[in-house]
Amino acid sequence: MDVAQTAAIPDVELDGGVRIPLVGLGTSGLLGQPSVHAVSTALRQGYRLIDTASRYNNEMSVGMGLRDSGVPRGEVLVQTKLGGGDQGFDEAITAAKESARRLGVSYLDVYLIHWPNPTLGRMVESWKALLTLADEGYVRTVGVSNFKQHQLQTLFDETGRWPALNQIQCSPSLARTELRAFMADHDIHAQAWHPTGRKEGMLGEPEILRLARKYGKSPTQISLRWAVQQGIGVIPKSSHAGRQRENVDLFDFEFDLDDMTALAGLDRGERAARDSDVEEEF
Repeated sequence: MDVAQTAAIPDVELDGGVRIPLVGLGTSGLLGQPSVHAVSTALRQGYRLIDTASRYNNEMSVGMGLRDSGVPRGEVLVQTKLGGGDQGFDEAITAAKESARRLGVSYLDVYLIHWPNPTLGRMVESWKALLTLADEGYVRTVGVSNFKQHQLQTLFDETGRWPALNQIQCSPSLARTELRAFMADHDIHAQAWHPTGRKEGMLGEPEILRLARKYGKSPTQISLRWAVQQGIGVIPKSSHAGRQRENVDLFDFEFDLDDMTALAGLDRGERAARDSDVEEEF
């Protein structure tokens, strides 16, 4: 039985009208045939959002997986990202078209600036390029990734337009409460990378394990449910069909207020997150 039969994946409407599922497939680190297999398997099981990036070096295999799945292109949201080395107005226009070529698609659904990379000084130029791509219909909607509040504000101050989406490091261990509140005030959808908190040791936390026992779910599902219950999108990575099914089986239970209060106590604060004023990726 596939995901579409066992668990519907809710979506949310981004600014501009594009609807995006709350759960998608992350592909960072998946290369070659494992990437093709993961994407094809996920789509056949009901996933409709695939996340990649130029710096993942797997856009071609992601596109192969899309075609191999047999799912019509128009039913899938393909999301990719502008690499730091391609920032700048003309460079970003070219990079988006190159990403689409590698993916084997005629348009991109969601295109993001991967990192602000402040030492380059090209963040605003790149954002203007993305807006141009959206206005021309080459990209359905545009956003950013790893942007902090002041960086988002700069984009708006320079162009009068907010990103539709900001993909951020976010999990029960890194709740990003202030940043998400600012984003919500400006209709910027929060999408989480590393949403399980596995790298911070979150899946072994006693509170996560207690809730897993309470609801008959895995620790991974507890962390993912924390996000989607608040309207935060997640893009967990897995090439295993069973784990892909597990990662969308999140909508048949709901945390109560006491549960959410307990989970809030796991937040390590903003200083535990990667700082995009300091860390850069080219």
